[in-house]
Amino acid sequence: MSFSSVIWQTVLFFLTFWLGCYLIARDAGRLQLWLAGLGMLAFAAGVVSLLLGTFAPSASLALTLYRLQRLFVVLPALFWLAAMVWLIPNRAAWLERYGRQQLLLGVSMGCILAYGVAISFVILPRVQTLPTGVATFIALDLFVFGLVITQLDASDKGEAWLYHFLRAFDYSFFTALIFGGQVVLVMRYSFGLSFPLVLLLLTSVAGSVLIQTFSDPVQAVMDRIAFFNAPQLRRARAEQRAEDSAAQRLDASLSPLELAPAEFERLTRRALSQMGDLPKLASSPLTRLPLINQQLAQNGQADGTLARAAELKALLTESIARLQPRDEGDFGTTDAWRHYNALYFPYVVGLRPYSRRAFHDDEHEVVLDWFRSQVPERTLYNWQTAAARLVARDLRERSRRLAP
Repeated sequence: MSFSSVIWQTVLFFLTFWLGCYLIARDAGRLQLWLAGLGMLAFAAGVVSLLLGTFAPSASLALTLYRLQRLFVVLPALFWLAAMVWLIPNRAAWLERYGRQQLLLGVSMGCILAYGVAISFVILPRVQTLPTGVATFIALDLFVFGLVITQLDASDKGEAWLYHFLRAFDYSFFTALIFGGQVVLVMRYSFGLSFPLVLLLLTSVAGSVLIQTFSDPVQAVMDRIAFFNAPQLRRARAEQRAEDSAAQRLDASLSPLELAPAEFERLTRRALSQMGDLPKLASSPLTRLPLINQQLAQNGQADGTLARAAELKALLTESIARLQPRDEGDFGTTDAWRHYNALYFPYVVGLRPYSRRAFHDDEHEVVLDWFRSQVPERTLYNWQTAAARLVARDLRERSRRLAP
């Protein structure tokens, strides 16, 4: 393999490995992003096996890497087809939210990824390594589909995606260029291509991507070590990171009151589920409601991303409280209580009635018993969806009264 081919394969490895890590880091709680990200990482592993197999010091190692290469061509197709199944559970809803063009793009990408399965069974059995042109085609195809997944995830959350995407890419690219570029210079002008140097190049690129893509949790760990005796400083730095991340995701051009009622309700439902996580709540378009501006002015608070998230959480809590039946005590199990119970206890109190690992105090044992014995999990979800519509209507009506 020529020097230029090694460099190009390394670029493909960077693109697929970085985007796989980015998709997972974007929201580690979403299964579809994990599926898409693992597909990218699997193909990146295939590129690694191709490069290392070419320069393997022994025939047995080369054979092992060749077999892995075949596996890593199949896995991306499987992961990404699974991601598409997850993303398109309802064709009508998909068409309403994203439009026909993105539906067709997603379907076409799925067909091309299925072509990757054919490659593994038709081309690879007849050759020792995956041809560079085919590898490039698949890698770029995966990268484009990764962009689509990123855009759809951001659209689903009402977030902007481009600036957050470009910042993450820039940081990883230039860090990988600095460290990997030194190895390239050594190979080009001194020792030439060899298994150890190619391995060092790939690990340098991978390490640069991991450190930059997962910089927030890495910095949090470093802060706990460096400022172990300064908890206020640790909190301040965590807030700064959260503010910065939310600011990149927030779509400031989106006016919540101009959204269709169904979209406003969907964003309200998502905001309710994020009440326990201010950094995630901070990127919600609902933080731009006129009610938030009023609350900030009344409380004399400086305008900020996390400050708006805190006010949105307070407004959601207030709207949930409006669902509570009057003069009937603090807890009831009649139909009049279902909307209040469905939102208040899981999102305001933080109860997780169906989780075996969650810890709850004895104060809410009666409530937990009622949820577990009388309310199936699917029923609770339906109640929450219906209650979210009422909360959305309350927020919308109160905000419209304040809108100029």
